Amino acid sequence: MRNPMRIARKSKLYKGPITPMSEKSFSTAKPLEPGLYMVSTPIGAARDITLRALDILASADVLAAEDTRTLRHLMEIHAVALNGRHVVPYHDHNGERALPRLLADLRDGKTVAYASEAGTPLISDPGFELTRAARDEGLPVFAAPGASAVLYALTVAGLPTDRFLFAGFPPSAKAARQTFLRDLAPLQATVVLYESPNRINQLLDDLAQTHGQTRFAAVCRELTKRFEEVTRGTISDLQAAFAGRDIKGEVVLVIDRAAQQKASAETVEQALDQALTQMTMKDAAAAVAEAFGLPRRDVYQMALTRAQR
Repeated sequence: MRNPMRIARKSKLYKGPITPMSEKSFSTAKPLEPGLYMVSTPIGAARDITLRALDILASADVLAAEDTRTLRHLMEIHAVALNGRHVVPYHDHNGERALPRLLADLRDGKTVAYASEAGTPLISDPGFELTRAARDEGLPVFAAPGASAVLYALTVAGLPTDRFLFAGFPPSAKAARQTFLRDLAPLQATVVLYESPNRINQLLDDLAQTHGQTRFAAVCRELTKRFEEVTRGTISDLQAAFAGRDIKGEVVLVIDRAAQQKASAETVEQALDQALTQMTMKDAAAAVAEAFGLPRRDVYQMALTRAQR
């Protein structure tokens, strides 16, 4: 077995007394345009919050959060005062009750800031229904971008990033998980998954069956936190690296795209004929060339030849 590449490093978390980045900047609320503000929060290191996010948290009329304790703690770290504001819980279990209240505040012209428990709202986060409901009523929606485990993992995994798919959490049941993975296996895109540390070994075993043992992947654990670890290698390497380990913390798995299959001339011609019924010759040639990994000039010449028949 080849040794998988493993990178482990520590990133300091806040401990004890904290000096905020700029206490003066966030002690006074600044006017915001009325609307819903989706605020990204750190996935580990508290200093990954953005200055704009802190401004919004200091200024919003109403604060809502997937986890109110996490948001309160984050605001305490950065000396953002509540100033009498309550933090409204909004999560999967109370959405039906909390949503009407937040929409009513938005209709009244208030500024509502919603914060994910960690990372970017709507990415494995209950904020989607809130955003959609606000949009459906024509209410303004803004975002304060920031930390994201998906993008962090793509950055450090060493796999192609020009095209990727975030597929969320795989099903916990084995049969459903294997079906889910088989659908992802042929994709010409890097795939990002979230997984519980308790199931990472089962997931790697299933990936060996559905994707093959030689497909490259990276297991990214505890990103931006004290014991951050990125382990890269083939799926077979990763199976061996994590077998028998007591895995802790949040896990992001990044999987390389499928190898391109060389198509026969007949298959390319059939795809080109189909594309020509819906697109211009230039667009059809470009689409088919990209689909099969062929030079555009060659496919365009093929299209010209077929048009002259």
